[in-house]
Amino acid sequence: MSTAVDLLVKDAGLLVVDGEREIAGGWLAVANGRVTAVGSAGTEPEARTTLSAAGRLVTPGLVNTHHHIYQNLTRSYAPAVNGSLFDWLTTLYPLWAALDEEAAYVSAYVGMAELLMGGCTTSSDHLYVHPRPRLVDAEIRAARDIGFRFHATRGSMTRSVEDGGLPPRSVTQTEEEVLADSERLIKAHHDASPGALIRVALAPCSPFSVTKELMTATAELAERHDVRLHTHLAEDRDEDTYCLQTYGCRPVEYFEETGWMSDRTWVAHCIYPNDAELRRLAAAGVGVAHCPSSNMLIGGGTARVAEMRELGMAVGIGCDGSASTDHASLWMETRGALLLGRYRGGPAAMTARDALDLATRGSARCLGRADEIGHLRLGACADLVVWDLHEVALAGALTDPVEAWLRCGPARAWTTVVGGRTLVDRGEPVLPGLTDALCAHGTIARRMQQGA
Repeated sequence: MSTAVDLLVKDAGLLVVDGEREIAGGWLAVANGRVTAVGSAGTEPEARTTLSAAGRLVTPGLVNTHHHIYQNLTRSYAPAVNGSLFDWLTTLYPLWAALDEEAAYVSAYVGMAELLMGGCTTSSDHLYVHPRPRLVDAEIRAARDIGFRFHATRGSMTRSVEDGGLPPRSVTQTEEEVLADSERLIKAHHDASPGALIRVALAPCSPFSVTKELMTATAELAERHDVRLHTHLAEDRDEDTYCLQTYGCRPVEYFEETGWMSDRTWVAHCIYPNDAELRRLAAAGVGVAHCPSSNMLIGGGTARVAEMRELGMAVGIGCDGSASTDHASLWMETRGALLLGRYRGGPAAMTARDALDLATRGSARCLGRADEIGHLRLGACADLVVWDLHEVALAGALTDPVEAWLRCGPARAWTTVVGGRTLVDRGEPVLPGLTDALCAHGTIARRMQQGA
């Protein structure tokens, strides 16, 4: 008997390998955290561990390209829920000034558990408030404790309200502090090796929340250390007005002037570029994190996903902040992308497979990892999801399991596997620290919100 296979996932109703290949009744073999074989029923190898997909849909793990996990400490905060983007931010900044290492750790631990339950196996996170040091380190520690694939993006803000910005001084830093800590984090935590669980990117919050000097210096630092760049861009009409008044140009022009128009960059939202700006972004290889639920809840418009894809742009899915979207389910975001795409472009504009492709291969391109995540081809990281829909919800859905997955939900991850390790089993996280993290999270969230 061969023992080369560590894990065999078998009896899938449908195995989606990537956007070009699907196997009815498929199986998948894993060794050393990588996909080593896929095939149809009756050809399975023997394995040390066998996981039955029991006729369910199996897909690559979903990839989250934009998030603010710490915001799950202030979800659905009543004074902010009906404001515009800028109103929402100025209401919540004073609460977030209480963030410390413990809060960053437990919010990340709980947030990653929630992401895993929604079928996410890789996530970036954009932590841009830094009232205290070592907050990104705390998030990375949580990811390591869980075994989650995590791209920490070191956010920053340097323009406080006293400097013509939005945030209070308590959550901003100086340019020198930001650059020194950015370089420290890269040296301490960034793992460029194949299959890495932890990577670091650099991410000033937005072009208007930091100085032009910091935007430029951050792009140079990323080039020097060969790491990726991330920021918000063209998210709100107010951003156009602000940049025109402050810098004398539109956001995309300012973005280009600071050296960010690069194929190492992906941006969140990108709702309001004009046609010429969109073509320039596409030509430079800039990727976009599309955040459907946040767009709809804040009511500020949404990305032109179909046009972006036609231009060849990498477009992925993002949850956005847990205090704007108020959840961390990549399944919900993928369904939102399906609905918004059809709402904008008509019934043929977006299929469930298109939306799945956004959440897998498109997102992987944004993170610079199209070679090893977002698909289940041979050699890919063994990041996969076995999906569960209740038989009542699936009653009558007989012809297309991928369309049924997004149309007939709600769907949840029955099993989530990261690098060959099962982290969700029968719909429940397999995380020994979760009970303690939830208890601490509740205490911190109450203190943060009641102290406002």
